[in-house]
Amino acid sequence: MNRIAGLETEYGCLTNTPSGSFIAVERVRDWIFGRPDFGLIDVHHRDWDEPPGNGGFLFNGGRVYIDMGHLEYCTPECVSLIDILRYDRAGDMLAMHAVKSLGLADEISFIRNNIDHYTGATFGCHENYLVRRSAPLTETNVLSLLTFLTLRVLFTGAGRVGTTQAAEWRGEISRPGTEGFFQMSQRADYINNDLYEWVQFNRSIINTRDEPLGDPRKYRRLHLLHGDTSVLPATLLLKVGTTSLMLDLLEINQLPKLVMADAVKTFRALSHQPDGPWLARLADGRNADAVELLEKFFAAAWSEFHGRDAETDVLLDVWGSTLKALAAEPQALIGKVDWITKYWLLRKFMEQEKLDWDDPWLKAQDLEFHHIDPARSLGLALSQPPPQWDLTAKEIESSVLEPPVNSRAGARSRVMRLLQEFAPPYSIDWELIGVDGINPLNMLNPFDPSPPELKPWLVEFNTVVKEGGAPSKPSRKDADGKNDDRSRN
Repeated sequence: MNRIAGLETEYGCLTNTPSGSFIAVERVRDWIFGRPDFGLIDVHHRDWDEPPGNGGFLFNGGRVYIDMGHLEYCTPECVSLIDILRYDRAGDMLAMHAVKSLGLADEISFIRNNIDHYTGATFGCHENYLVRRSAPLTETNVLSLLTFLTLRVLFTGAGRVGTTQAAEWRGEISRPGTEGFFQMSQRADYINNDLYEWVQFNRSIINTRDEPLGDPRKYRRLHLLHGDTSVLPATLLLKVGTTSLMLDLLEINQLPKLVMADAVKTFRALSHQPDGPWLARLADGRNADAVELLEKFFAAAWSEFHGRDAETDVLLDVWGSTLKALAAEPQALIGKVDWITKYWLLRKFMEQEKLDWDDPWLKAQDLEFHHIDPARSLGLALSQPPPQWDLTAKEIESSVLEPPVNSRAGARSRVMRLLQEFAPPYSIDWELIGVDGINPLNMLNPFDPSPPELKPWLVEFNTVVKEGGAPSKPSRKDADGKNDDRSRN
């Protein structure tokens, strides 16, 4: 990729214990940070809802914490698509290690999905893309990007059984929720706006909060929360890869000028029509075929970037074949596109068991599609990734412990190992590390695994901390102010 990207995954948690899922999530969090292998717990307030002990950074460059009762895992800063996949799956593997080591495998399960079928609540998979500050964010370019982000649901949706009554949006209310229904997106019913800065209650396709986590003179961060959590590798990498290509086009002012009449309504309408027709109304009043519109974005990316590097060429080949299959034979994408795979699987199950779409058994099967354990996941059992995107368990295991070698995550991990060894009071963030008694380490270039600021900072660290001594290592008791092994949320 031509940029840094990263994912935040909020896991659903199923449990059959009387204490409920929250205690299970706390136990998993505490197992991760209660041993020296994986990372360092936060010993400072990060925000009003992130007290000390709520989570921490990992030695692989990522982060784990509890967000509104959910275990959340963030990948490190990734520069390549294969690293996005490796480190995303590392979060699953870390959670599975915790569950099995705690002896909870028969009591709790973590699920890579976005809805609670019982309460109707949603939880997200947030995508983060570094965008150069010089990108021409004209109204037409932003609305053209919005068009792509709306239409990409055709190959990025995870699929779901049932619907949720959508929140009020611009004075209108969407169709009432119904059980006897399948749709292609888990998040579409919860998206109420096209552009907005909040991440809850008025969720938008493009989140406008400008928080670059890097040099604000050079970068901004595109934060997306309308996408589904991907199960199949091909879906995940199409989602991240094609969006990155659109940002490449944006930065050189070559995005196709295609503007939707109403992006949110189109997003919901496409999701509610898995069998088609997939039509999108444009701002000029025309109704256009959604796949044909996506082909215009694909053609622009192919024209500008084909031959740039091997990763881009693989991505373009996979994207092109995906669009051809969507137009002619969607079932050719079984094992590659989440919603198509799930739709086919559930219909086969319904035929075999003589069920209707409103049977609760289907919701149970829906959840099993998203299980993080490959031995249980109905989705991963059908996965057909391109050979270049097929990872081994050993490759994923190494990503649980080690950071990417080509991004800032490597420098942060190196410093964290020193903090673990010498145990001074510390604070850690994505671009900033603070240690009592010395100047903070600012790492504003997320591409640099060896930032120039690191060497003088290490000299100061050696002088003050190594030679001058440091306070004793903070414990869980110090972190959360309690005497038991649980932290506050």
